[in-house]
Amino acid sequence: MDERPLELGLDTFGDISRGSDGSLQSDAQTIRNVVEQAVLADQVGLSFFGVGEHHRKDFAVTSPEIVLAAAAARTTDIHLGTAVTVLSSDDPVRVYERFATLDAVSNGRAEVILGRGSFIESFPLFGYDLADYEQLFEEKLELFSLLLDEKPVTWSGRTRAGLQDADVYPKTEKGLTAWVGVGGSPESVVRAARYGYGLVLAIIGGSSARFRPYADLYRRSLQELGKDQLPISVHSPGHIAETDQQAWEEAYEGVAELNTTIGRERGWPAYNRLRFQQDVGPEGAMYIGSPETVARKIVATVRALGNARFQMKFASGSISHDRLMSSIELYGTRVLPLVHEMLADSDARVASDLSGIR
Repeated sequence: MDERPLELGLDTFGDISRGSDGSLQSDAQTIRNVVEQAVLADQVGLSFFGVGEHHRKDFAVTSPEIVLAAAAARTTDIHLGTAVTVLSSDDPVRVYERFATLDAVSNGRAEVILGRGSFIESFPLFGYDLADYEQLFEEKLELFSLLLDEKPVTWSGRTRAGLQDADVYPKTEKGLTAWVGVGGSPESVVRAARYGYGLVLAIIGGSSARFRPYADLYRRSLQELGKDQLPISVHSPGHIAETDQQAWEEAYEGVAELNTTIGRERGWPAYNRLRFQQDVGPEGAMYIGSPETVARKIVATVRALGNARFQMKFASGSISHDRLMSSIELYGTRVLPLVHEMLADSDARVASDLSGIR
């Protein structure tokens, strides 16, 4: 387990939200809302704010770095990153340049989470063949890893033009923090360890405890590769209100709408209340409920996986901006101290028990 204090963060894909009258807001207003949400997250003491990259009508954000730069100008402490950057359909040099620039304007608070992308709209949009799905990510991750050293790079591959002693700018002041997002493939976990990236486990179905083998594999792989241990983060959906019932009622319509839309594309059955109650229960992947309920579930995840950060994907479907802001405020002012208190109490009990054994 990572010995640093647990960090709580937020992720959003810029889901198209609703106004006070119930109508869907514009892409532009949704993006402005995301910036306001990042500002509030900073004010309530959260550690990270991640913005996803998508290229479909459900989500407003296609250029996370620009949204994050706007947030950087209005925040002071919170780290700002992606959730995720689809490296396979982007260019590693441009990704490095954009995030090095974000790191400069945010005074060293930029992070990039790289992924293959569970949505594939960006591949045909930018002219990539899905038949190259695996090779695209492998080669581009290799190149990006070289760029992180901020030295001239010589590289060749099949999926982009090679480089010969290419130097890339701007240079960062303290290096760029980078992670790899993984959905549950052992090969992806080992790859993250091999290249020396932090690991973000995207847990969107089932109990977080099911992912313990992946956390163990990652730590064992780092050890066998002779690398220092690196942090693990967990990304899961959630929403917080004063009571469990209120949180469930506020979140259900948007969650059901989003899951049903994606389900039609992927052959899943229509979403329903029974499935929702399973997802928000102790063995489900959704952290939806009162501050106490959500805090207990986060602590259970930390105990199972030893993760150093928890990133709550706080917008799922067309929930209103006002409710999202309330959820963020409760997350920072109520859940954050509760989680730290619960973990401290648990650690104190363990220390006391060990003292008694001696």
